[in-house]
Amino acid sequence: MLDVRGLRVEFRTRDGVARAVNGVDLRVAAGETLAVLGESGSGKSVTAQAVMGILDTPPGHITGGEVRFRGRDLLTLPEEQRRRLRGAEMAMIFQDALSALNPVLTVGDQLAEMFLVHRGTSRREARARAVELMDRVRIPAAAQRARDYPHQFSGGMRQRVMIAMALALEPALIIADEPTTALDVTVQAQVMDLLAELRREYAMGLVLITHDLGVVADVADRIAVMYAGRIVEEAPVHDLYKAPAHPYTRGLLDSIPRLDRKGTELDAIRGLPPSLTDIPPGCAFHPRCPRARDECLTDVPPLYAAGEDRGSACHFWRECLHDAG
Repeated sequence: MLDVRGLRVEFRTRDGVARAVNGVDLRVAAGETLAVLGESGSGKSVTAQAVMGILDTPPGHITGGEVRFRGRDLLTLPEEQRRRLRGAEMAMIFQDALSALNPVLTVGDQLAEMFLVHRGTSRREARARAVELMDRVRIPAAAQRARDYPHQFSGGMRQRVMIAMALALEPALIIADEPTTALDVTVQAQVMDLLAELRREYAMGLVLITHDLGVVADVADRIAVMYAGRIVEEAPVHDLYKAPAHPYTRGLLDSIPRLDRKGTELDAIRGLPPSLTDIPPGCAFHPRCPRARDECLTDVPPLYAAGEDRGSACHFWRECLHDAG
């Protein structure tokens, strides 16, 4: 359904050119969930914005690659055609629902607008469909709450409204950009369960962007790990958790709190992600990597085939797998 090849995005700023996305390849099949993981600044959200065609230009510029959706290269489509695709065939759930929703319109009006603009329905029918959607994402007393404004909803309920808005026209692909940010763990679980259920019901593709490995363990089919604008590892979810093939992925997994290590100090990846205006030569992760050797300082590792349906951008991926057992 979605096939991203060699995507490159840069931001031209006063401080220099920030290379936010550096040759990203992604694929998503119908009915599949791909989780995109990485620290803040790794290029996850910029990749999603480039795919959706909502990148702010300037300062952002797509400088290379293809974004094929159902066989069409979106980067070559006229803007009017891309606008018609958004919402109808592909939709996005933003991480800050309060900022994404219009504060001066009721939630019902914002949901109804999708049907008025894209389907040409009557206002009465659009309003009824909006209430149905709110009920579908389990917002209590949907008919009454449709008259409320975004600030009258809790964070979890606002996120459900965003999910309802994304689902309104039953798109084939949804990109969820950190949909559980700032929610407590109970509400996080409810939102993730809802997304998984809706994905199965509508047989849609789902791209889940997050920095929390615990969030995706039960809902993702595959995981792509990003660092400094590149995919550094991609694997089926259970294979990646069982035996990561990249030191960065190993570091992310080791930093998750565990019940069997209560009272011990958390492991952490030393240092900070690189500035995107000054990405180190060779492997971008080498200044923080416990396995770094001379080769890592000069040679950019390709995404090696590290097994069935998995890849690792590490010169020493075999050692990583061996140490993981």
